[in-house]
Amino acid sequence: MAAPAWSERVRELLKRMNNFHEPGSSRDQCLPFLVAGQRVGSVPAPVAQRLQGYPAVFSVCPGPGHVELHPHLASPQQRTAAVGQVLAELRDPGAFPCLREWRDEHYEVMPRFCDPPLFSMERAATALLGVRCYGTHLNGYTWRGGRPCMWLGRRAPTKPTYPWPAGQPGAAGGIAAGLGVMETLVKECQEEACIPPTLAAKARPVGTISYTYEDHRGIFPECQFVFDLELPEDFEPRVGDGEMQEFYLWGLDEVKNAIASGDFKPNCALVALDFLIRHGHIQPHHEPHYAELVEGLHRTL
Repeated sequence: MAAPAWSERVRELLKRMNNFHEPGSSRDQCLPFLVAGQRVGSVPAPVAQRLQGYPAVFSVCPGPGHVELHPHLASPQQRTAAVGQVLAELRDPGAFPCLREWRDEHYEVMPRFCDPPLFSMERAATALLGVRCYGTHLNGYTWRGGRPCMWLGRRAPTKPTYPWPAGQPGAAGGIAAGLGVMETLVKECQEEACIPPTLAAKARPVGTISYTYEDHRGIFPECQFVFDLELPEDFEPRVGDGEMQEFYLWGLDEVKNAIASGDFKPNCALVALDFLIRHGHIQPHHEPHYAELVEGLHRTL
């Protein structure tokens, strides 16, 4: 693949994954979502209009205003229960596509990852309120013939988002309520790829990637905690909980081409791109858009 064609495709991918920051997005029409005076999300106008029907839970100030959880909901438990009841009612009419992906799994809501959670809510509904979501992602790699290779997983066709043939490097998963970063990483490694906890615990934290995109389901501000794990040459990941269909080993040139081809789940393509940049497989004296690629992986949420 010619370098300019590859660069253009990857730049378009980064624009799609950050389209909330692009001209023509709903960003300027969204209302800030506040809890206890702290901003935790962005609510699209159609969602804010529906939330006006629940004044005991959501206070909606239109125009250049905001959406706020009612002040009488003073504890995380009260907020979780009240928001959960509203979301369950919104789910029944089927008005919001993201709620069709209901998982009975909660994500914690806080202004920053280091802050105490203000409440928790159904994972599938976070896009309605533009709430920041966090996950972990492992790059599993090894060496063949003195060259680095990445283990990739092909997602199962039963996955609710980006089913087969979309692939991803290593193991990944969102950080559910009550779990920490390393707990989630070890859990996902064992469940998705049968990587033993003792081996997964050797993974090295190498930073984060962050992006915000919107589609017909809502707004997705996401931050992935990224880890690298050098796997023994004789170790092969195995299909675990069914989220993956198979694992295969690719050289970094193959991975680079796949990033621009659409063969990856989009956010996983960004994780793979980050790996290639950090390991020097993409270099500034060969890639004219190097700085733009790096910036696109680390947008402020």
